[in-house]
Amino acid sequence: HKGLFNRLMWMQNQYNLTPKDRILQKTPFTFDVSVWELFWPLLVGSTEVIANPEFHKDPNLLSDLMKKKSISVCHFVPSMLETFLGVKKLLEDQHLRLIIASGEVLPYNLVKEFYSKLKAQLHNLYGPTEASIDVTSYLCTQNDGSITPIGCPISNTQVYILDAQMNPVPIGVSGEIYIGGMGLARG
Repeated sequence: HKGLFNRLMWMQNQYNLTPKDRILQKTPFTFDVSVWELFWPLLVGSTEVIANPEFHKDPNLLSDLMKKKSISVCHFVPSMLETFLGVKKLLEDQHLRLIIASGEVLPYNLVKEFYSKLKAQLHNLYGPTEASIDVTSYLCTQNDGSITPIGCPISNTQVYILDAQMNPVPIGVSGEIYIGGMGLARG
């Protein structure tokens, strides 16, 4: 539970959820993101809107629900975000302030499309299975290069890029990601 607690506290410090926020819970409970969708709003008394299980499959239904319930914060895997951005009436009555993307590589062209259609912030998070949801975070901008970074480690987490001999590699050199700290599972 320490890893999850650390993740939720980092999230609150990073994104400052308030009782005025409305979070959409649409992620299936078998996916780790559902944990923060459920527990984060409970920490600060935000409203949690739980979507019907099939709503995530229809971007128009999802967009209508988000508009009707004034959703301000939600999560998308990039492929679902791409479909969501294709909704024609997306710009109507927009309350979104924060979208978190994780679970897949976030293509830069999708970041550009996001900022051409929405005024919200887009954060790219990365976390492997052996971590408490995510271990790095990056605030995407319209001026990023051609690759969307995975960002910097969250609180109480260390991320290293090492070579085959487990030595740190210089900036710009490929290596393997090693993670340490509170968010890493034991063993």
